[in-house]
Amino acid sequence: MARNEILVDEKVREFLSEDIGFGDITTDSIIREDLQTEATVFCKEDAVVAGLEEASKVFTILGCTVKLLKEDGASVEAGTPVMQISGSGKAILKGERTALNILMRMSGISTATQKALAEARKVSQRVRVACTRKTAPGLSYFDKKAVELGGGDTHRFHLDDCVLIKDNHLKLVGSVKEAVKRAKERISFTKKVEVEAENLNQAMEAAEAGADIIMLDNMQPGEILRVLKELERKKLREKVLVEASGGITEENIKEYAKTGVDILSMGALTHSIRAIDVNLKVIG
Repeated sequence: MARNEILVDEKVREFLSEDIGFGDITTDSIIREDLQTEATVFCKEDAVVAGLEEASKVFTILGCTVKLLKEDGASVEAGTPVMQISGSGKAILKGERTALNILMRMSGISTATQKALAEARKVSQRVRVACTRKTAPGLSYFDKKAVELGGGDTHRFHLDDCVLIKDNHLKLVGSVKEAVKRAKERISFTKKVEVEAENLNQAMEAAEAGADIIMLDNMQPGEILRVLKELERKKLREKVLVEASGGITEENIKEYAKTGVDILSMGALTHSIRAIDVNLKVIG
């Protein structure tokens, strides 16, 4: 995923402003203005490190010099140093928590993504593991970049990426067929149309209406297999991508991958992730 320099700069400045407020009264009251120092950031547990570029922006905005010791997406062991910072002691302390928060969250997401993908690939080498739009407000870019660094698929970034017809859309439109028809008539040919299906009949209606992607929502592996078999029977399987979503975890992802779906999407990759423990130590 290409780095959006303008967005990252704006967001990091926003994060810093939120944390610093009207000033770091602790640092400003006890640290000399002219004090120069160095610090190292360590990853305190095994992880796929992510967010180094974004975290480094925190310190460069504050006037520090940063050296990355690892690349984003690298697998590291506990205790591995990943970044060195040099510059004003005040600046390093003011940026510490913002930078570490970015690293903690993004590394947690990339690590979880890699683990889930590794489990799925034990039974299917072609299946994709994707996240959803269940990201923290304001952090979509960071969350989805972390997914990609862990080997996952970013799915939709925004509502304008593709059509995704869900249950509430269908309640207002009336039928899958009509919803797909309207979408195909009104959007660009460059956009795909995806339909969320809750049962076999909806899935078949979506495929027959010309949907590009069918999302099988909250279906158990056995139900998914029935849908795939029916798509094959009607010679529609090769015309659509099939995505399974809802209730997929690292513990059960292999069972879903075995079904033969093309994509496994997991909201848990971003909405309830466990952060990776990282630490900054001033050298002296």
